[in-house]
This record gives sequence, structure tokens and C-alpha cells, in this order.
Amino acid sequence: MDSKGFRLNRAIIYIFLLAMSVVSIFPFYIMVIMSTHLNEELFTGIKLLPGNYLLQNFHTILSTNFLLYYKNSIIVTLSSTIGIVVISTITGFAFAKMRFKGRSVLFYFILGTIMVPSQVGLVGFIIEMKWFGINNTFIPLIVPAMASAFGVFWMKQYISSSVPDELLEAANMDGCGVMRTLISVVVPVIKPALITLFLLFFLWMWNDYLTPLVILNDQKLYTIPLSISIIGQLHRTDYAARILCLTLATIPILTLFASGSKYLIKGMISGSIKG
Repeated sequence: MDSKGFRLNRAIIYIFLLAMSVVSIFPFYIMVIMSTHLNEELFTGIKLLPGNYLLQNFHTILSTNFLLYYKNSIIVTLSSTIGIVVISTITGFAFAKMRFKGRSVLFYFILGTIMVPSQVGLVGFIIEMKWFGINNTFIPLIVPAMASAFGVFWMKQYISSSVPDELLEAANMDGCGVMRTLISVVVPVIKPALITLFLLFFLWMWNDYLTPLVILNDQKLYTIPLSISIIGQLHRTDYAARILCLTLATIPILTLFASGSKYLIKGMISGSIKG
């Protein structure tokens, strides 16, 4: 293929990617624009230009303790996500590089729990949390989520394919214990997998609606997905204020994915090829 044909093909690819980017970004742009308009203006058609009602919408959401709900979501999401990454890494390392009795049976049992929808055990989960006396607290949202079968599977597969046994043997010869080997030797190698797992579960936990809905009764403990349903309900349903809440709720997700996109893509590609 000559250079002219190559440039033409590259231009077509760039145009296609640009068009897909516009299609992907357009809904978010509309959401941001709608959050700047009066509620009644949203029913007159799609808005492409910013309105002048942004400050009033901010006042509406701040009057409903939105900052408290934001803080609750950050506490629950960060605590559970960090716990998931830590426990999944330790467990995945054990399944990948250690030999112990019943290892295969236990791993396939954990793997089998992925096939059971979480909604199936929801009633039992609520009864169990009530029996422990921790209903209407953050504990049922944080601690049970740390036992992630998918996280264990992800880290086991990644460590098995990315960490050679010779590296662990060298660390053992240098006098490193199991935990020191994991922290000093394994973790730097599996950094893309850790960041990818963190981003995925941060997204899932940040957007979780069902579990907080059945666990939390006190509005002071509400997370952002629950708070959106009660914002702007004093005299009417203020959809513009709710859309502003959605816009603000996407900021942490966009920030994390933008800063960790390189590792996310690398982790996904490595996991799909090596796993």
C-alpha cells in the first residue's frame, strides 16, 4: 500500500474514532447542560446551550444534605473497594502460588458462587444482618462486599500468568517471608491488575442502589444513589436538581478512570491474553 492510501485509511479511522467519541460524550454533555436549566424548561425539548439556573439547582441539592450523602458514598465505596483489593490479592496469591490440601475444591467452590445472583440471597442477607444487629449501619455495605469471588478469580489468574515461580524462589532464597514476598515482589508486578480491580469495584460500589435500599433506613446514612430519589421533592419533583446530582456523582468516576485508564487498559489486555 502506498503512502497516500495509508494516510487515507488512517484519516478514515480517525474520523470514525472521533464520531464514536462524540456519540459517547454527547449524553454526558446533555446531562451537564440540563443541570443548568429550570425544571420546567426540561420539558420543552433537548437543551444544547447552558441555562442560568445552575446556582439555584445547587442551592436545592445543598439544602437536602447532599454533601453528607456524598461523604457517605465516599466512605462506603473507598472502604469496601480497598478491602476487596487487599483480600482478593492475598487470596488470589494463595490460590496461584501456594500448594495446600483442598486448594482446587475450595477455588472452584468460590468460583461457583459467581453463578449465584446476589438477589437470590437478599432476604437471607437482610435477616442475617438484623440478627447481628448491624442493620441500618455501613457495616453490611462494606464488610460482606470484601468477599468478592470475582476479585479472587481475577487476581489468581493474573498472578498465575504474570508472576514466575523463579521470582518467588529468588525472594525466598533472600530470606523473604510470605507477606514480604507478596508486598515487595508480587505487588509491583501486578500493579495494572490492582488498579483495574480497584476501578471496576469502585464503579460498582459507587453505583450500588439495591443493597443500601434494603439496609439503610436513616436518611443521614443514605448514599448518593438513594439520595437522588429524595432530592427536589419538597413541593414538586425537581428533575433538574436531580440531574445536577447525577452530574456531580460522576466526577469521582471520571477522575479515577481518566487517571488510571492506562493501567485499566493494560490490566484488561493482560488479563484477557494471559488469563
